[in-house]
Amino acid sequence: MVPPTLHDRLIVRLRAIFLNGELPEGSRIPEVALSERFGVSRTPLREALKVMAAEGFVILRPNRGAVVAPIDPTEVAPLVEFKGALERLIGLLVPLRASEADIAELEGLHLDLGEALMRQDHAAYTRINYAFHQRLAQATRNPVLVQNYEAVQQKIWRYRFTINELSERLAASYAEHAGIMVALRARTRLDLAERLEEHNRLTGEAMAQALATSGRFGPSQKKSRRRSRSV
Repeated sequence: MVPPTLHDRLIVRLRAIFLNGELPEGSRIPEVALSERFGVSRTPLREALKVMAAEGFVILRPNRGAVVAPIDPTEVAPLVEFKGALERLIGLLVPLRASEADIAELEGLHLDLGEALMRQDHAAYTRINYAFHQRLAQATRNPVLVQNYEAVQQKIWRYRFTINELSERLAASYAEHAGIMVALRARTRLDLAERLEEHNRLTGEAMAQALATSGRFGPSQKKSRRRSRSV
């Protein structure tokens, strides 16, 4: 395996900052502070920020510095709709292509989800949930699907804080995961496809409802984002 380059490592670390809501939307990117934090000059940092701009996390402003791209709640429905199509395809392919080792690893992640739910560790649940669905996509053995799925997952992740602290949604999510595991173990393609598609729809509805109820981002949401930085 080719070791990651400095550019690759910077992208991973910057992406984590944006996905975890460490920098408020609309705020200026603190290039000097980030350069010191990562131990790099501003040139490689700026090259990495160009990638973040292409992914929609950053807005580059000539001669004025970069800012964190604002979150647009109207993006949720189209993203969820597109992701639903990918989820269905994953459900159709995984039963045909997943190895027993794949399923065993997914079983382990499912158990970890249950433990996080019991502890009411919302940040851990969200993080493990991300890993579960990423691993499920990888089990399709389709690199194009995996690449597109990862891209849409990263975009949706910015909205996850809206339901990150809703215990009732996490409990419902885990129940849906239990059904997904039943279909996965049985390798029933249509059942798995429908369960994944429905799980995606319900999660999208919960995010949209949370955003609508909050009036986009009021004081409570800002607090939630601060608490969710460890996700």
